[in-house]
Amino acid sequence: MKCLVTGGAGFIGSHIIGRLLQQHQDVICLDNFDPYYDPRIKNQNVSLFLQNERFTLINGDILDKKLLRNLLLNVDVIFHEAAQAGVQISVKNPMKSHKVNATGTLNLLESAIKADVKRFIFASSSSVYGDVKYLPFDECHPTHPVSPYGVSKIMAEQYCRIFNELYGISSVVLRYFTVYGPRMRPDLAINIFTKNALKNKPLTIFGTGNKTRDFTYIDDIVEANMLVLTKGNGVYNVGGGHRVSIQEIAEKIIEITGSSSIIQFKNSKKGDAEHTFADTTKAFQDFGWRPKISLENGLKRYIEWVSTYQ
Repeated sequence: MKCLVTGGAGFIGSHIIGRLLQQHQDVICLDNFDPYYDPRIKNQNVSLFLQNERFTLINGDILDKKLLRNLLLNVDVIFHEAAQAGVQISVKNPMKSHKVNATGTLNLLESAIKADVKRFIFASSSSVYGDVKYLPFDECHPTHPVSPYGVSKIMAEQYCRIFNELYGISSVVLRYFTVYGPRMRPDLAINIFTKNALKNKPLTIFGTGNKTRDFTYIDDIVEANMLVLTKGNGVYNVGGGHRVSIQEIAEKIIEITGSSSIIQFKNSKKGDAEHTFADTTKAFQDFGWRPKISLENGLKRYIEWVSTYQ
């Protein structure tokens, strides 16, 4: 099987590539090494694979239709992880989020149809839910995003749906809930909290600390992607199965690291959802997935990784 992983030099994409190569699949990694965060981190992520004869690295953009047309020849499956991530950057620059996340996905789907790609797996986000009507979120919960990032993701989801209905491409949408683990993006809270705690620096929370998140360990995310290679259709939540406040996460990291850090609070940021919590019943029913890594275990694994490699 030949797989294309867009955004493959990033956090989640590079972990998916690692698993695919372990399974002896041929993998093309497409990444534009956008400087949203230090491209050296992405180069380090893919350096793990450069000696593998089944791995091909392409420095390019999903907005480049000509590149996609040539790249997708003989590709069987697309793992579409490329995105302009981040709620706050979407508040500051909504057009970039729209172009990369919505238009980029449309470009990729159009090219996939022409190349007769068999399977399209799209990385969406819990940000599509936005305003809470009830918890936990199931896939039928209304989508009312509170950030341009969430809007761009729901638009991309709809393109996946309509291309499945009109053109027959088999597609799966995985709504990720706050993914963390080794090689995670440097701007994410668990990473910032961990590095500050290890240095006994203050941990800054934006808002009261009462906002809650469903944190999902990277290994569970990768497992869901592997399962939907052959099973599932439509939209699925992929979450850790626990709802924890931001303050609780900060306190837990301080406890595990044995840090003397204090917690300080600043004004809340625009566009941040109040709560997320995943009902993953549908994923279990359709392809047997449920989260395996507890929050306590996941945090310990991540803190150990940071202590060892950073």
